[in-house]
Amino acid sequence: MSVPDAHLSDKRPATQRVGFHATVDVRWSDMDVYQHINHARMVTLLEEARIPWLLVDRRPTANLRHGAVIADLHVKYRGQLRHEDGPLDVFMWIDAVRAVDFVVGYEVRARGASLDTPAAVVASTQIAAFDIDAQRLRRLTPTEREFLLSWQRV
Repeated sequence: MSVPDAHLSDKRPATQRVGFHATVDVRWSDMDVYQHINHARMVTLLEEARIPWLLVDRRPTANLRHGAVIADLHVKYRGQLRHEDGPLDVFMWIDAVRAVDFVVGYEVRARGASLDTPAAVVASTQIAAFDIDAQRLRRLTPTEREFLLSWQRV
């Protein structure tokens, strides 16, 4: 399942949208020869942004630390981000929740850029709950689903 552009249809003012905001530092090693953030490093920055939202101890989704797989990933670049643009502002929400997986939507902007301006990067990650011992997908728990649905854009 992939909904990489579903969040682009949300035309409400930024202050009325559901979402979690994180900032991520840009390291010099994140840059490539063209002086912008390398694609592989951008994927890592997205991961670093989502950890405090979904995987810290106090979150209902914290157990995903012990078993989750990335099933799909889309990253679209709409503008250039450079080292001096950091720390980056990453705005995240849930695009979809199904029985065993969910889709995180992202908008990434330079530090301090208005949420009403186009994002430099839009992305989505499909994450599936996984039972490591059984080596198979597992259903999201009711508590996990409730938490994820509370962050869904409608």
